[in-house]
Amino acid sequence: MEKKHKQRIIEKFSHENNHAEIIVLNIPDEYQYMDEALIEELTTKVSDFL
Repeated sequence: MEKKHKQRIIEKFSHENNHAEIIVLNIPDEYQYMDEALIEELTTKVSDFL
């Protein structure tokens, strides 16, 4: 997700009042589905939050 994706989520669900934290991993939206490089980058960046 990039910052622009976060903004779209906030705009679309602004009526929701759940105050959930949205974490942006700054991974460019340029990968194909199940791309090994994407999986590796996700695994690395998400581990800080788990």
